[in-house]
Amino acid sequence: MNHLPLIIKREYLTKVKNKSFIVMTFLSPLIMIALIAVVAYLSQMNNNKERTIAILDETGLVSEIFVNTEHTTYSILNNLSLDEAKEQVKEKEDYGLLYIEKGSNDSKISKTIKFYSEDTPSLTIISSLESKIEKKITDLKLQQGGVDIKKIKASKTNINIAQESFTGEKTSKIDNIIKLAFGGIAGYLLFMFIIIYGNMIMRSVIEEKTSRIIEVIISSVKPIQLMMGKIIGTSLAGITQFAIWVVLGGVMVFILTAIFGINLDVNTPQQELMQQAMQSEGIEMQVQLAMQSFFNLPISNLIVAFVFFFIGGYLLYSSLYAAIGAAVDNETDTQQFMMPILMPLILAVYVGIFTVIEDPHGTVSTVFSFIPFTSPVVMLMRIPFGVPIWQQIISLVLLIGTFVFTVWFAAKIYRVGILMYGKKPSYKELYKWLKY
Repeated sequence: MNHLPLIIKREYLTKVKNKSFIVMTFLSPLIMIALIAVVAYLSQMNNNKERTIAILDETGLVSEIFVNTEHTTYSILNNLSLDEAKEQVKEKEDYGLLYIEKGSNDSKISKTIKFYSEDTPSLTIISSLESKIEKKITDLKLQQGGVDIKKIKASKTNINIAQESFTGEKTSKIDNIIKLAFGGIAGYLLFMFIIIYGNMIMRSVIEEKTSRIIEVIISSVKPIQLMMGKIIGTSLAGITQFAIWVVLGGVMVFILTAIFGINLDVNTPQQELMQQAMQSEGIEMQVQLAMQSFFNLPISNLIVAFVFFFIGGYLLYSSLYAAIGAAVDNETDTQQFMMPILMPLILAVYVGIFTVIEDPHGTVSTVFSFIPFTSPVVMLMRIPFGVPIWQQIISLVLLIGTFVFTVWFAAKIYRVGILMYGKKPSYKELYKWLKY
């Protein structure tokens, strides 16, 4: 008799009714949103901090380039010595003093600029000051050489090479960014899902084994059915938990932003640079290219491939986690078996990020997209760049075939391991169990 549906139902209900599962399901989004809110609040306080920077420019070359901003005020000091300027800055508790030594010309000024402050200054502030001074000194040097600055600025030309395949399909650099983003997100979700819920399956097997409940269950259920039931039941519980996290996270973000007025958008220096870029010419064209690149993606192919490779990859690794749980008596003993499982996953992420983006159809990317232990991540990253359907089918068939073999392999270990107690198994003993 097939007991698989009953085992799946039992595993699912056992997981979702567990107190710790319920608590973490509802508490995890609260903790995560609270952490993000705290970081956003603290960052907002830091970014809104008003700073006064004193400028003592004895050369008179660059003092006029410092214009006050919303949170930064530049105080120009005149007719003061360096020591007097330091004392004044200390008394007023200004953020710092930018000093440009007298007698410096535009060719040596870079070696005579110093910034004095009570504490270590912000890297962003120093970079901003350097950028302003560099631009001014460069313009001065060009003017002294008889160069018209306006003509140089007018002569600057932005080149955007149009990309088109021999079949007439148009692409752009933004296409690669969007394709890499989709592949990276898909690979990361699979990686995290395997780590989180694979460990949950392993702990479930260890718990039943140590409590001796497994001896009663195994008397009426085949080991392979019990293992598959645990894998599928735990997976469904994980999907339920993930769906609840998404819903609760969205609701809490809305509450925090709409009712309490907390801005979760942390204003980082990178975002400031992005905002400046948004104000530059041609940004509308870039946005249009980005939208066009998104719609050029093989959306239907990506969705179908994501579902199959995600499920196949998860089931493949979950069977190995179940086998490890059956082979040991406690979670501490699992460490010696975890590295062989994690290494292919880490390698897949490495290949996907550092190889696929540069050469999605190269030898390395193609080979690893066919290896079952890396294909769920690498193939998902390759598909946005255009992978023939026959390659996707071959990769999926190899993944399913390896999953079937892995289930058989894991069931052999599972069948013997769930009844073994009090001894830490070695790889040699696991090999012997396969012969039983």
